[in-house]
Amino acid sequence: MRKLREQQIFNQRPKFDLPLLGVVIFLTLFGLLMVYDASLSEAFNDFGDAHYFIKQQIIWVGLGLVGLVFFSFFKYQYLQKVALPFFLVSVLLLLLVFIPGLGVSAGGAHRWLKIESITVQPAEVVKFATIIFLATLFKTQVRTKLFLLIVVVVSVLVGLLQKDLGSAIVFNLIAFGMYFLANGPILYFIPLLVLGVLGVIGFIVTSTYRVKRVLAFLDPFSDPQGYSYHISQVLIALGSGGFFGLGIGQSRQKYSFIPEVTTDSIFSVVGEEFGFLGGIILISLFAFLLIKGLNIAERAPDVFGKLLASGLTLWLGSQAVVNLAAMVSLIPLTGVPLPFISYGGSAILANLAAIGILLNISKQSSKT
Repeated sequence: MRKLREQQIFNQRPKFDLPLLGVVIFLTLFGLLMVYDASLSEAFNDFGDAHYFIKQQIIWVGLGLVGLVFFSFFKYQYLQKVALPFFLVSVLLLLLVFIPGLGVSAGGAHRWLKIESITVQPAEVVKFATIIFLATLFKTQVRTKLFLLIVVVVSVLVGLLQKDLGSAIVFNLIAFGMYFLANGPILYFIPLLVLGVLGVIGFIVTSTYRVKRVLAFLDPFSDPQGYSYHISQVLIALGSGGFFGLGIGQSRQKYSFIPEVTTDSIFSVVGEEFGFLGGIILISLFAFLLIKGLNIAERAPDVFGKLLASGLTLWLGSQAVVNLAAMVSLIPLTGVPLPFISYGGSAILANLAAIGILLNISKQSSKT
């Protein structure tokens, strides 16, 4: 009986989607290479240890791979049982960042939670939790009022109070995308979409630094020593790379010129060292990942699986698009990490766990 129970919860003899797994492993290893490459100077200046960031990232990648393996065996249908408590815990984590001694603030933003030596960004956790909860909620009926409550609460906590507009935008893209795919009433969808756009505009115009980011977007070199410094340095790095790049390890802008060089701005180092060609290859891999995820969602054996795979794909895809678009000045700069590439423990852990679930859904689809 116990063995039967274990077989019900964990899939046996898995048939992995090897192309998806291969691309993710490549992106993760490439991310480790770029974190090591981009962080040497910053790590030595800040911690006296040039290998500080890469050692931390290796630990988180190891945990993430454990999560990937676990969720690739664990039947995704059982996630419905923990959807509500997981979501509530993730919202609680968003609130805990405002408690002195637990929350960590930087640059006027409250986005991190520090417990002992572990730092977590709850915004990454809440995206993951919300996808599972909305997939559970929408599998039988679209409840618009509850959906709207969830969107407003999380958007206010992340975008307004934590001052993380980038994560709030990605969260809304995920939430509204899942609402649309779940056949939410179009009568409500359009007004809600308009309301969301107006909300973003409101967040921008009520914050001086966000207005300056928009001005920097409109003219990246208007104030290269002031509010447009960040984007101007990013564009200088990308331009310096040319078509083939300067070569691995040869970036000059990573030496204390580019802000957030290991996290949000890491693609600028990729472009400088691997050039336009390297950037296009990286973007193509993310496009492949997006197409794979949508294909898995289409072939999922049940409604919950379709919504779950769609939500996870929207998350990884929209986060990559927002980060890359900001790096090439198609949109204003946002504080959003590039999946699998940027430095950040909670992000890589959640991203790899998400891939584990996609592999699980794909594996079950092959049996139907």
